[in-house]
Amino acid sequence: MGRKLFLWLLLALVLLVFGAFLLWPIWRVVRVGLFGIPGTADTGFTLAYIGHVFIDPVLRQGLINSALIAVGVTIITMCIAVPLAVLSVKYDFRGKAMLSGLLLVPLILPPFVGAIGMRQIVGRMGALTGLAQDIGLVSAGSPVDWLSFSRIIGIMLVEALGLYPIVFLNVSAALANLDPAMEQAAANLGAGRWTIFRRITLPLMRPGLFAGGTIVLIWSFTELGTPLMFDFSRVMPVQVFQRISQVSGSPVPYAMVIVMLASSCLLYLTGKTLLGRTNVAGVTKASVRSTTLKLRGPKAALAAGAFGLVIALALLPHIGVVLTSLSGVGSWYESALPRVFTTAHYAAGLSHDVTIPAIRNSVIFALIATVADVILGILIAWVIVRSKLPGKQLIDSLAMLPLAVPGLVLAFGYLAISFQLQSVVQSIPTLKDLSAQFPNTFDLINVEKNPALLLVIAYAMRRLPYVVRSAVAGLQQTPVDLELAARNLGAGPLLTARRIMIPLIAANLVAGALLAFAFAMLEVSDSLILAQKQAYWPITKAIYELFQRLGDGPYVASALGVWAMALLTLTILLANDLLGKRMGAIFRV
Repeated sequence: MGRKLFLWLLLALVLLVFGAFLLWPIWRVVRVGLFGIPGTADTGFTLAYIGHVFIDPVLRQGLINSALIAVGVTIITMCIAVPLAVLSVKYDFRGKAMLSGLLLVPLILPPFVGAIGMRQIVGRMGALTGLAQDIGLVSAGSPVDWLSFSRIIGIMLVEALGLYPIVFLNVSAALANLDPAMEQAAANLGAGRWTIFRRITLPLMRPGLFAGGTIVLIWSFTELGTPLMFDFSRVMPVQVFQRISQVSGSPVPYAMVIVMLASSCLLYLTGKTLLGRTNVAGVTKASVRSTTLKLRGPKAALAAGAFGLVIALALLPHIGVVLTSLSGVGSWYESALPRVFTTAHYAAGLSHDVTIPAIRNSVIFALIATVADVILGILIAWVIVRSKLPGKQLIDSLAMLPLAVPGLVLAFGYLAISFQLQSVVQSIPTLKDLSAQFPNTFDLINVEKNPALLLVIAYAMRRLPYVVRSAVAGLQQTPVDLELAARNLGAGPLLTARRIMIPLIAANLVAGALLAFAFAMLEVSDSLILAQKQAYWPITKAIYELFQRLGDGPYVASALGVWAMALLTLTILLANDLLGKRMGAIFRV
C-alpha cells in the first residue's frame, strides 16, 4: 500500500469515527428537538418544542440560572487563578513549589462529590452550625441554613473551588511563554507595574485565559452533579435529567438540550471575541531569558499567604468528604467535628452490594475507552503533525470538539441513537428475528437493557482530547528525521510508528492515557444519564444513588469518593511528572 493511499484511508477512518460517534449524536439531538420523535403523527420541522423552553417560566428560569452560574464560576476562577499564576511565574519565594503543587488538589475531586462535603459543613445541621453554637453565636438547638439566601452562590463557590486549577494551568503556561523583553522595554519607558500588566502582560496571556476560561464556562454551565447534590433543581441540566423518563416519547427534553448546546456555543463565541484574539507578539521566541523576582520578608509571607488561603478554601470540600466518610452514622449532627469516628465505611465502599459492581464496571468501561483513545489519539496526532493532508485542520478541530460540547448533549444523542436503532430493528422482519435469536448482542444498542457499549463510547469521545493533546505535544517535540530514515530504509508506516514514533512519545501517551482513564472513571453526566440499570452503574452513579439513600448511604458514598480522590491523586501526580509544564495543554480547547 502506497504512503499516499494509506494517509487518505487513515483520514477517512478518523472522519468516520468522528462522524459516527460525535457528529451523529449531536445531529440526532437536533433532529428530534426540531422534528419530533420519529414514528409519531407529526414529525415536520417546528420550533414549537424549542419555543416551549422559553415560554415555560420554570424552564426559562432554569436556563437563566445556569447562565448565571457559568458566568459567576468563570469570574471567580479568573479572580482566583490569574493573581496566583502571576505570583507563580513572575516571583520566587520560599515554599512556592509545594504551594503551586497543592493548588492542583481540587483536580482530584469532582465538584459534585465535593458538594457532599460542603453540604455537611454548611448545611443546617452541619459543622458550621455546630461551631457557631460552640462559641455562642447561635443558641443550642437552632439550626442555621447558611445558604438559605442563595443556593446559587453555594454552587458557584463549590464549582469555582474545583475548577480554578484549569485556568491556573493555562494562564501559567501562557505567562511562561511570554517574551520578558516587552515588559522590560515598557519599564524602561517609565511604565509602572500595573500599567505593564494591563497593557502588556494581560493582552499577551489572553489566549491562556480563553483556553482555561472556555472549559470552565462550558463545564459549569452544563454541570449536573453539583446542583443535584445541593437539591437545586432550578437549573437546566437538572431539569433535563429529571425528564429522562420522557425521552422516548417527548421531544421537549431534546429541545432543552438543543438550547443548552446553542447557549454553550454562544458562550464560547463570546469568550472567543473577548479573550481569544491571538497576538503575534505573544508567540514569538523570547529574546531575553525570563527571570523571577525574589521575594523576602513580609512580601514573601503575603504571597505564600495568598496561596495558603486559596488552598485552605479549596480543601474544605475534601475535608468535608473525608470527615463524612470517617464519621459514625448520625454522629455528625450540630457539631464542629464528628462525635464518633470509624473506618467501617471504607471497607463498605469496597464491599457494598452497590459499590463492588460499580467499581468493576467503571474500571472495565474506562479501560476499554482509554485503549480506544490511545489508538485514535496516535492516529489523529500523526495526521495533525506529520501529514500534509488538506483536512488535518478539520481533524484537529473535531478532536477538541468534545471539550466544548456538553456531556449532556452527547449523552442525549446516544439515547436518541439507541431509540432509533431499536426502531429500525423492529421495523425490519429479518433484524427482528435475529434480535429474538441473539438478544444479548442486540441489547448492546438498547440503552435501557445494556448501556455498556454506549458508556464506553461516551467515555472515549469525552476524554479523547486529553490523549490527542498529549500525543500532539510529543510529536511536535520529536524530530521527524528518524522516521524519515526508517522510511528511506523501506519500513512501512505501521513499522515506523511501532519501532520509532511510539517509543519516542511513550511518556506523553502514558500521561494522556492516565488522565483519560481517571476522568473516565469519574465521568458524571454520561454516567448519570446512560446508566439506568443498577447492574451497569459506574462509580459516579453509585455515589449519587447511595447519597440519596437513608442510613449509611451518604457515608459509604463519601468513602467511595475518597477512594476516587486517591485514584485521581496518583494519576495526576504521574501525569504531571511526565508532562511537567505542558500539563496545562491537556485542558485547552
